[in-house]
Amino acid sequence: MAEIASWQGMIDWNEELLVRRTGEGSEAWAGKARASGITAEAELAGWLREQGVTGYAAMAVSWKLFGYPESFLKSGDELIDGQYADRPALRPIADRLMSMALSLDGVWLQARKTYVSVHSPRRKFAQITPANKGSLDLLLRVEAEDPRLEAVRGRSGDPFDRRLRFRSPEEVDDGVLAILERALGQNS
Repeated sequence: MAEIASWQGMIDWNEELLVRRTGEGSEAWAGKARASGITAEAELAGWLREQGVTGYAAMAVSWKLFGYPESFLKSGDELIDGQYADRPALRPIADRLMSMALSLDGVWLQARKTYVSVHSPRRKFAQITPANKGSLDLLLRVEAEDPRLEAVRGRSGDPFDRRLRFRSPEEVDDGVLAILERALGQNS
């Protein structure tokens, strides 16, 4: 299977954004914050706003000063291993779904702490999530008719309103590939 992206890409992107916006990296900004006597994240956020540094660029400074969340320091494989440590029977299902998704042109995967997101060059269009100890969900941003697709109610505005639920690797078949292909087409 191809390498699965970890949080490192986001860390690098935030750092590059900070440099583009301010001309200085997180190490320099963290030094300025320390020199200003900042010792808490809330203080840092306010101080950075006063300096015109907000959003993702500010996150780069906060991480440099206070450290990265533990999950940010793990590889994609380590994050996925953690998701299935207490539910090993679901790992073959996840592996099959990830392989299937990666077989599609332009698709890449991003490992998070509790799920794997599936991306087209344009945007995230699916998510592989352990639902419980006995089943795994493939959440989708797709308009398609298939009796296996269930409507789900997510957070307000959540575009992932369809799911396929799996309990065995054998359920990941050509019909699932067709649905993934359709979702990719609608989100590319």
